[in-house]
Order: sequence, then structure tokens, then C-alpha cells
Amino acid sequence: PQRIRRGSYKVTTSKQIKISPSIAAGNLLKLQEEVDLISESGADAIHFDAMDGHFVPLLTLGVPFLEAIRSITNLHLDVHIMVSNPEQVVQQYLDAGADTLTFHPEMALHPHRLCTLIKSSGRQAGLALNPGTPWQSLIAMLPFVDQITVMAVNPGYSRQAHIAEMAKKVFELSQHLTTHSLKAEIQVDGGVNTTNILNLVHSGASHFVAGGAVMGSPDYKKAVSELRKAGAK
Repeated sequence: PQRIRRGSYKVTTSKQIKISPSIAAGNLLKLQEEVDLISESGADAIHFDAMDGHFVPLLTLGVPFLEAIRSITNLHLDVHIMVSNPEQVVQQYLDAGADTLTFHPEMALHPHRLCTLIKSSGRQAGLALNPGTPWQSLIAMLPFVDQITVMAVNPGYSRQAHIAEMAKKVFELSQHLTTHSLKAEIQVDGGVNTTNILNLVHSGASHFVAGGAVMGSPDYKKAVSELRKAGAK
């Protein structure tokens, strides 16, 4: 399909957080409607999870779905590939329209090379940390990435309970980034809602993936607004 131009994040201030509803938590039989509702909600991006059935248990959305979404929206596409072979598929997701492309460094033989490839394409490179992966394992890579996604659930299933202990990981990572004048943004993915988002903001996160908190709501715009308000108190 014909591609819409790649999206850009809205201008944010130090008090504004980014909300990215997860399309995988929506009704994929109504893809156009879901994309339109997210676009109208005031969200900053659409979060897109790709799972391969190997690195994570489920087999879900892939390149054709991303291409379809890219063809109907200019909203920023925040793509998270949970796959065992990122080197083989990164270019496909870039070609399909990813604006930010995040992968798991545990699965990459040469994560620096992949980040360089993503950034040389004019996109943003991200790394994801599973709950059991220490943030210190990324120290050598932090100068080369735009986003670090702290997983607050074990990847593979939607609507899991948020692991509150991940706020400590967010805080330690944020302190390291500040101390070393690094610009990477911290995103939290997994069980984010109005009861835990403020603690995550205070810990140093500024970008939040919202599954059930938005996609499980009858009013996406209201849900996004409530998350912003809860994170700004």
C-alpha cells in the first residue's frame, strides 16, 4: 500500500509525558477504526509489538500489519520487535515504516551495528530490557540509542500485572543517563496505569506504552488524558 510520510513526535516539555497505546491490545479486525481512535485520542505514537513465537511465546503482528498501519496514519510508529533474529528482520521493519525500532540486545550478535543501521536510516534506535536483564548490561550501548524500554512485564502476553520493582531499575538507569549527560529516553512497557505512572515518572521515565489502560477503555481520548493527568501530579 501507499505509505503515509513518517510521523514525528509532538513537541514535549519537561512536564509532558508521551503515551503510546499498543495496537496489539486493540481489535485487529477493526484496524482502521482502532488507528483512527488512537490518532484522535491525543496519543503521541502507536506502539506496535511484533512477536515471533520463539523469543516470546506468542506469534503476532508482523511486517504486513505495520505496512497497513503506515499507509493509513502519519502518527509516530514505535515498533518493538520481540524476535530471536533481529539482524535478519530489522531492515524489513524499517522499510515497512517504523519510526522508532526497538529490539532486545540479548538476541543480537552485534547490537551496535543494528543501532547504527537504524539511525543511519533516519529513525530512532531503541533497546529493550526484560525484567530479568540488568540495566548495567547496556552501559556500552547507551551513547548510541535514543530509547531504552524497561519491560515491567515478561514479554509475550498482554494485560499482565505490572512488576512494581522495575521502578528501581528505571531510577538507576535515569541516574546513570543524567550523570553521563546521555540523552536516551526511558520508556516503560507493561501494566502501566493511572495508579503507577506517577511513581515511574518520578523514577525517571517519560514515555509509556499503554495496553489495557487505553485500549481496554471505551473512551481512548479520556484514557490518554487521565494517564497524562496521573503522571503530572
